[in-house]
Amino acid sequence: MTDQPAATSATTLGDRPFRYYDLVMVAFVTILLLSNVIGAGKRAVVDLPLIGPWPFGAGLLFFPISYVIGDVLTEVYGYARARRCIWAGTAALLFMAAMSWIVVRMPPDAGWTGQAAYEQVFGQVPRIVFASICAFWAGEFANALVLARLKLRTRGRYLWLRTIGSTVVGQGVDSLIFYPLAFYGAVGWSADALLMVMLSQFVLKVAWEVVLTPATYAAVGFLKRREGIDVYDDDTDFTPFRTRV
Repeated sequence: MTDQPAATSATTLGDRPFRYYDLVMVAFVTILLLSNVIGAGKRAVVDLPLIGPWPFGAGLLFFPISYVIGDVLTEVYGYARARRCIWAGTAALLFMAAMSWIVVRMPPDAGWTGQAAYEQVFGQVPRIVFASICAFWAGEFANALVLARLKLRTRGRYLWLRTIGSTVVGQGVDSLIFYPLAFYGAVGWSADALLMVMLSQFVLKVAWEVVLTPATYAAVGFLKRREGIDVYDDDTDFTPFRTRV
């Protein structure tokens, strides 16, 4: 185990193999898919002191973890490898949406009684699916870009500032894209209601990032020591439209 990770320019890494990069990518894509499949379809409620019942989408508990892992990817492995994971996540979401649409619409066997429940869980509205994918893609890239730039500005200090600051930007972009695309003009969604939900979800997601900051520190420290590097994106091409590192 390397005690002190070496400061390394991202452009010098090439195709160097890493011990844990593939595992972190798998965790990123897995949480992304499961939070959209299992969490997105359920509305939960929590009884808050002085506020009372507060409804929220159950996916809120887990989707922000993808931003935490995105922070870890960018901080440990650099923007280019985080970019590769974001494209992998986008492709996985597109495949999931296509598979759900096809499977739900296949004629059910006459003896199968689960079609209605299947449609309720997996028959997502195309508009919401489109909004979700667009918001994820833009929000994650904004998150990775801000974190990588802040790392250069702070010379690797103040990890908490980089992770929380990038999440504020990334989740802000995510919310500003998702809610208007998904719900603007829809029945039961007034402009005031849309704004209130968008703001409350943004605040909750950022607060979740703050709560998870100690876990982020632990994961980043562990991975940097095990990989033996501390990557800086000083000469990185920050365009999102590349898949090679």
